[in-house]
Amino acid sequence: MSDADDAQGRFDRRMLEALVCPKTHAVLEYDAEAQELISRNADLAYPIRDGIPVLLIEEARRLSD
Repeated sequence: MSDADDAQGRFDRRMLEALVCPKTHAVLEYDAEAQELISRNADLAYPIRDGIPVLLIEEARRLSD
């Protein structure tokens, strides 16, 4: 990823190796179109804002909605 990509707030997929769902501690899936990290076990989608994952349960969207 170039510095120009970082400036545009793109999510670095390499971070997925270190990130887990704060509720279930399960691995997360990256949804590039929605700019979200998906936790199937918790039925939650965590937003990515300006390239930064917001892993707060109260900020997550329920997948079943």
